[in-house]
Parts: sequence; C-alpha cells; structure tokens
Amino acid sequence: MRIARVFNNNIVLALDDADREVILTGRGLGFQARPGQDVDENLVARVFVPMDGRDPDHLAQLLAGIPPEHIHLVGRALAEVGLDTVARNPALVIALADHVSFALRRAALGKDLEYPLLAEVQHLYTEEYAQAGALLTAINLHSDIPLPDSEAVGLALHLVNAGFASGDLSYTYKMTGVIQQMVTVIEQSFGRTLETSSVSVGRFITHLRYLFVRIHQHRQLSDEHSAVGAAIREAYPEAAECSQRLAGMLELRLGASISGDEVSYLSLHVARVVADTGEEP
Repeated sequence: MRIARVFNNNIVLALDDADREVILTGRGLGFQARPGQDVDENLVARVFVPMDGRDPDHLAQLLAGIPPEHIHLVGRALAEVGLDTVARNPALVIALADHVSFALRRAALGKDLEYPLLAEVQHLYTEEYAQAGALLTAINLHSDIPLPDSEAVGLALHLVNAGFASGDLSYTYKMTGVIQQMVTVIEQSFGRTLETSSVSVGRFITHLRYLFVRIHQHRQLSDEHSAVGAAIREAYPEAAECSQRLAGMLELRLGASISGDEVSYLSLHVARVVADTGEEP
C-alpha cells in the first residue's frame, strides 16, 4: 500500500493493492510519512474501507479528531459483543467512536447527559437497545472512566442509524419521534393500546424504518395504486383511512409525499397491529 495523504501521526489515507482509497490507523503510522511512500504495514492497527460512496477524506478527517485509544476501545467492544457487521461499517464505527469519545470526556468532568428518548428507544428499538447495553458493558470493562447506563440510548440510536446513508443522527431522532406519534394516532383512531413488544407491532416498526430509508433515499414504491394495493384498501377500509392520516402526518414531518402503494402497505400493517389487540379493524 502507498500513502496518499497524511492526516496526523496516527491516520493516513492510502491506496491499497487494488488502487482503492482506504483509511489506515496505527500509532506513529503517519509520523514523518510522505505521499507516495510505502505504508509500514507493521504499524497498521485498523483498515477502514469507505462504503456507500462515502468521501474518504471526510471520514479520515473525522477519525483524526478522535483519540486512537477510543477508536480501539470501540472496535474491541464491538468484536467482544458479536457486532461484526457493525464493525465492518467504517462510517458507523467512526460515529460510535466519536460518540464514546465525547461521552468519556463528559464522564471525566462529572457531567451526565439525560436522553429525552429513553422510553421510545427502549420500546421501539428493543434489539438495538439490548445490543447497546451489551456494548456499553464491554466499553466500561476496558475503560478507566465508566459511562452511565443512560449512554445505552445514544449507542442504540447509532445502531439504528446504520440503516441510513447519513452519519447524522438528526434524521434518526426525527424518525423515532414520528414512529411514536404514528403509534399514538393508531391507538386514538381505534381506541386501543398497542403493545410495542408484540410481534405485529415489531413488524410494523420494522416496516416504518425501511419506509423511512426509502423516503430518505427517494426510492419509494410505485406512486400508482397497484391491484394489490387496491385489494388491501378494500379489505381493510378503516385501516386505509387511518393510513391516509398517517401519510399526511409523514408528509408534514418529513417534507415528502407518500406514494399510493406505500400508503396501501401501511394500511396492511395498521390492520395487523389492530387485529393483534383482539378485534378486527
């Protein structure tokens, strides 16, 4: 591998044997190094291969602002709790390391951050919250400064955010609030309380998360009303009416029109979660 750019003593941008731009970290890796030189591979601790069209320079700049020991801490913790898929996503590893680095600095100063979305994250993202709890335990096992239990919320939101093209958590925060609001609208429309731990509500939330990804990436299902969509609306008229209200709320909150077929499939999931309470809508 050849060095393409040096960011600091510990981070360089390099070209691998396939001429791909990769980000390399390792203590002293960039010390007195120059573009065009061969990489001392004995010093390489981690290799980040940018994915999804991410700008290598931007990712490397983010990495350069994070202490190497914090990057190592997060990578080690991810491996120990079995989050190998996450560990292969450089943007997510960098985002998690950045989050943990700031959290450790706050903890060292005795400042505890209260997350307003604790209840929502616990109920809407049960899998990610459990993973975040395990990750937090692994981080604290190897850190001289223990992080508070509340940091599991922040870590969970980063794991949820893995499904989006942006490393910015703002869209995930918005998505979390919108999902909770949609659950409330369904409960009010049918006069029932939905159990977020039920299988049908879990499927509904998963459907919404993929819907948000499609909206975010401008890849919604067809805007035309398909035969399947028409059959769903005919079979579940009350759910279809509720879904129209939900679609209007989504358009207001996300600034994007919801296609006809997306509304139809949303109706199917509304019908399922309502049926799970014991009555057909």
